[in-house]
Amino acid sequence: MNKAVNPLLTITEAGMLAYWLFAALVALEAIDVPPQYMYSDHQNPLIVTWNWSFFPIDVLFALSGLASRFLAMSVWKREFLTVVSLSLMFCAGLMAISFWAIQQTFDPFWWGMNFWLIILSFMVLTLKFRQPKSVSG
Repeated sequence: MNKAVNPLLTITEAGMLAYWLFAALVALEAIDVPPQYMYSDHQNPLIVTWNWSFFPIDVLFALSGLASRFLAMSVWKREFLTVVSLSLMFCAGLMAISFWAIQQTFDPFWWGMNFWLIILSFMVLTLKFRQPKSVSG
């Protein structure tokens, strides 16, 4: 894989884990955030539930991506975790954009973050599968 994208992936994955830590602190009322910095309709219990429904997919893509780059493992496991992580990242971004499009809610920051997930994962998967593979004989 193109080593230039590794820092982008690491920042994105670490950022996602930081977001969920932040969300947990807000949910536990350990910190107070002005409403203008929250996602649309953030006080609606259904929307809060929708947001938390992303927790598993977001944490899985972040942890599997970080593990694929920073843990010692076989090439096969590393490749597998990379593809899983990028696939989950793509799905998380697409699901959020789809929801807001159906709701006809537009916030440039939240849309931008989720388009980033879609574009980055698609770009890296495309690079990954364009790489010439060695043929073992």
